[in-house]
Amino acid sequence: MPLNTMRVTDLHGVGPKTADRLKFLKINTVEDLIYYLPREHEDLSLITKIKEINNDGKYTVLGKIERLANRRSFKSRLTITEASLKDETGAIKITWFNQPYIKDTLKIGDTVMLSGLVKQTKYGLQFNSPAYEKIQNRQPTVHVGRLVPKYPLTWGITQKQIRYFIKQSLARVLPLADYLPKEILEKYRLLSLSAALQKIHFPTDNHDFNQAQARLNFDELLILQLFSQKFRQALKKQIAPSLQFQETEIKKFVDNLPFTLTETQKKSAWEILQDLQKTHPMNRLLIGDVGCGKTVVAAMAILNTALNQKQAALMVPTEILAKQHYAYLKKILPKNISVSLWTAGTKTNLTASVVVGTHALIQKNVRFKNLGLAIVDEQHRFGVTQRQNLKKYGNQKKLMPHLLSMTATPIPRTLALASYGDLDLSIITELPKGRKPIITKVVKAAKRDLSYQFIKEHVQKKEQVFVLCPLIEESDQLGVRAVNQEYEKLHQEIFPYLRLAKLHGQMKMQEKEKIMRQMQKQEIDILIATSVIEVGIDIKNATIMLIEGAERFGLASLHQFRGRIGRSDKQAFCFLFTNSSSAKTNERLGCLVKSQNGFALAEADLKLRGAGEIYGTNQSGFSKYAIMAWENPQLLLKAKEAAKIILQKNLLTTHPLLKKKLAIFIKNIHLE
Repeated sequence: MPLNTMRVTDLHGVGPKTADRLKFLKINTVEDLIYYLPREHEDLSLITKIKEINNDGKYTVLGKIERLANRRSFKSRLTITEASLKDETGAIKITWFNQPYIKDTLKIGDTVMLSGLVKQTKYGLQFNSPAYEKIQNRQPTVHVGRLVPKYPLTWGITQKQIRYFIKQSLARVLPLADYLPKEILEKYRLLSLSAALQKIHFPTDNHDFNQAQARLNFDELLILQLFSQKFRQALKKQIAPSLQFQETEIKKFVDNLPFTLTETQKKSAWEILQDLQKTHPMNRLLIGDVGCGKTVVAAMAILNTALNQKQAALMVPTEILAKQHYAYLKKILPKNISVSLWTAGTKTNLTASVVVGTHALIQKNVRFKNLGLAIVDEQHRFGVTQRQNLKKYGNQKKLMPHLLSMTATPIPRTLALASYGDLDLSIITELPKGRKPIITKVVKAAKRDLSYQFIKEHVQKKEQVFVLCPLIEESDQLGVRAVNQEYEKLHQEIFPYLRLAKLHGQMKMQEKEKIMRQMQKQEIDILIATSVIEVGIDIKNATIMLIEGAERFGLASLHQFRGRIGRSDKQAFCFLFTNSSSAKTNERLGCLVKSQNGFALAEADLKLRGAGEIYGTNQSGFSKYAIMAWENPQLLLKAKEAAKIILQKNLLTTHPLLKKKLAIFIKNIHLE
């Protein structure tokens, strides 16, 4: 039976209620369970003799149950289970609270292993509510006396349950057929899939775990590399219009700019203009820090396309951003280059030299005159289907338009190569000269009132403020509760006479855009929001960013939020509110205080927090592939080399399981 058709309800101990709770963890099948990986392992493998326990601490002991009884607490009415465990060196008392079933689970004379906290009491040393496991038939333990896996949980599911369900699942399905070719396994000395799954959950030591993690991470990076390399191969078979470099006009455009391009802007523009001359489609990603001037580089590519008598389309996520870019291009491009706007709410002209729009640009009814270049925001990663649509809607018969993607996330090169292996990279690393650095301060609880007073003074000067809230719990994924709580507090207690508004993920796009328009018109003094504030929106008058729970975000994300202010010649300020007293948190946030360089901050975040911790944080701003590559760049190189071998030798045709895994990845990848 295929793994993905074996339901969790087939397992012992999983009834309808437990199955419903597992759904919150996105666990529906036995396959989901065996790939539900632990977030960490606790080392409980050191077994201590009872006589050697002489301090409070965490211990693992092995012995026989000597005494076992339940009693009711007179004060709290809780059931207390009391027992005594003896080994050859002595005995120790054990207490469990409100777990009366233990008396029926364990029997006097049972050999039991315990792991837990030992504390000194007036009756001597004692275990309080330790984990326990009966030792039977020399079977390896699951919950104690080993490296014990710890998993992310939801209400009503315990660590013990998850471990038990995964142990059952592995026993049912192993050994599994391996989808990797034997020569790949041997060349890179990888564990078999079955061994990796067993050892990732229940390793005997750290070496076991590291080997298992390397195999499973290799698989994910390999699939990504197979996708990337196949995608590149497919593109090279397509024909694109060759857009010749219009040197005189482009030089004139650059000379007329009211600022000087930075060196990496020039380099990126030249890489793009060279790609546009080729007869196969460009597939390039332009990476740049917030406010580094990506749009003007895109404008050079747009102008060069229009001068070749071809159309350029710029697609952004929202209508308000589309209008902003439309106005900017109208202002910066020569007057003879026509620019039009195409969104769900505004449909003007698809025959203009430049069309700026939203997702509406790739709807079925859209037909361009002769599309030569498409530029898309980072939220719209284009795949094969989207490319074919551009080709179809571009009205070019056999010609495929060139594609330039842009991202404002300053990703270090290693991470970018892992996340965007199908794209060529251009990276802008400098900010324009003359821009005032944003003054950034870490604010502890005692200084909050001073920050609020500072905000009042600046609002009186007609300046505006963003207040950003983290998601306060997993169930509040859209940030509704976090924003509502902060709004009520600020509106009623701190700024009752100012104009406040709120923005969160549950709002419809029209509502969000209406609020952002009000910010642009200075009809709002303070906007309380989650991270849904658009990256590129220009609120020239916004000079203060207040970030609540700053320790919950990655430095890369914090830096992006900070970049939403300081877009004029006024001095801007960013306040990082935190109640954390952790030295690690202070060091991390201190990096943001000292540096305005997004790439340096991304590197610092990875070093300080550790890739594993960032990977587990959905407010960090990094993909899991990027994290894997950062942790082990050699693994990325091996996966890249292995993908090349597989495609060169056509091994996908002889390994249907690998081919199927790649097909599932392509189907599920984020390609809007």
